[in-house]
Amino acid sequence: MLIVADENIPLLDEFFACFGTIRRLPGRAISAQDVKDADLLLVRSVTRVDRALLAGSRVRFVGTCTIGTDHLDLDYFAEAGIAWSSAPGCNARGVVDYVLGSVLTLAEREGVDPAGRIYGVIGAGQVGGRLVELLRGLGWQVRVCDPPRQAIEAGDFVSLEQIINECDVVSLHTPLDAATRHLFDAARLAALKPGTWLINASRGAVVDNGALRALLPQRPDLKAVLDVWEGEPQADVELAALCQLATPHIAGYSLDGKLRGTAQIYQACCRALGVPEQVRLDDLLPAPWLSEITVDGGADPAWALASLCRAVYDPRRDDADFRRSLVGDADARRAAFDRLRKHYPMRREIDGLRVRIEGDSAPLAALVRALGAIAL
Repeated sequence: MLIVADENIPLLDEFFACFGTIRRLPGRAISAQDVKDADLLLVRSVTRVDRALLAGSRVRFVGTCTIGTDHLDLDYFAEAGIAWSSAPGCNARGVVDYVLGSVLTLAEREGVDPAGRIYGVIGAGQVGGRLVELLRGLGWQVRVCDPPRQAIEAGDFVSLEQIINECDVVSLHTPLDAATRHLFDAARLAALKPGTWLINASRGAVVDNGALRALLPQRPDLKAVLDVWEGEPQADVELAALCQLATPHIAGYSLDGKLRGTAQIYQACCRALGVPEQVRLDDLLPAPWLSEITVDGGADPAWALASLCRAVYDPRRDDADFRRSLVGDADARRAAFDRLRKHYPMRREIDGLRVRIEGDSAPLAALVRALGAIAL
């Protein structure tokens, strides 16, 4: 059996060598000729998998190590009888950590208390739902907009207009489709209330990048954090310079999330092939570099929040790395974008951190629970 896989998928040998020969290729360069004789195709979001790529091939299973599926032609898969799987939720916690780290950075720069802001989360799926749970666990005010969920279930949802009118922080977590492309167009961007922080860690085209680039110089009160860009791997250099934080689509790039994605498509592949699973992710995860922190019970909760989060992940490092890469011509910048993703440094997730509180402190205990960290 031949397996064609994106070279940046981790633990390929550990999970898939038992199925056959693995051919690793750059994800953006995978062609119809490459997959002609393949039985399994394993990709990430940078590979468009459709009729043009698969017609005439032997591929009978496609796995993507991502939450999103906008790069997959699912209608063609159904027509051709191709089994497939994404990895829902695999990197959700990493994205939540990214958003929280971004909020703490902006709060520090603006000199405001993040607990006093109103948060609007657009899209309450795997990522947005977990973000909402964390923010509410911290006791912060949250509004949630998710029309598809609102249409089928009861819940405390609000309209997009209410988010724009009421929220000080707007965090986007929608898939990219016809309804969400340029969801934040020039009109909606201009309607954001004064001082809004806009965070996009979903898909680049959910925000009209050109409109945002034109607006920010006119509205210095608005603060933008972008992890995703229209036209990736080509990022808008002028827009990046106007952002408070700019990163190369790495919000979900925790080590745990990447390995979890491989494990999920392995499990789906086993089901599709009708074979038992033989490999467990828990046996392959390395020990974290920072496993435990002790906090005095008298510590200020705001200080503890920033310290615990930044001890595990601080997005300012990724922002600095990305800004240094935005030099040279367009080809050089595109190559740098992919290089930052391919050689991304090890990063773990906050919910794997063990926190010991010395002395009794109900506020600190509640904080640790909200973060999902392990209380000792």
